[in-house]
Amino acid sequence: MSRIGRKPIQIPKGVEVSVAGRQVAVKGPLGRLAWDLGGGVSVQVADSLLQVNRAGNDPHARAMHGLVRAELHNMIGGVTKGYERSLEVTGVGYKAQLQGKSLSFSVGYTHPVVYDLPAGVDAKVDKQTLITIKGIDKRLVGQTAADLRAIKPPDVYKQKGVRYLGEQLRKKAGKTGK
Repeated sequence: MSRIGRKPIQIPKGVEVSVAGRQVAVKGPLGRLAWDLGGGVSVQVADSLLQVNRAGNDPHARAMHGLVRAELHNMIGGVTKGYERSLEVTGVGYKAQLQGKSLSFSVGYTHPVVYDLPAGVDAKVDKQTLITIKGIDKRLVGQTAADLRAIKPPDVYKQKGVRYLGEQLRKKAGKTGK
């Protein structure tokens, strides 16, 4: 049995969890999230605990057991505290600007790269080189940060590009000239 899936989830005060058929909805002070359950997994709410159970022992149900528990735990954390990821833009002349609900990057291409933020995600730009992504959906915040990093991944030789804040990179030596 899944070690993660067996652990009950504590529901904090101010958070409501409702199960309607195959959908679990979590409502808290920061917003509302919903998750569709896959086959072979059921959810029970008792007192202030949320328990995920699986119907059988087939590989699909076993895989979904831990996944559903982790997603529900992340949803409860999202509606209470929220999630954030920070990115930094490094390089001479590299910068980011927030224009309404889109980010514009000048990262060495011939034209600025514009990225439209998805619904439910907010961004803040400090000093044109530090970007903070915030939201209540952990999966969406992480995917948005990964999409922004993919615009210009850090170079292994000069370390220029968009990277996560605090990310340690290996620097290659490059060629030596005579």
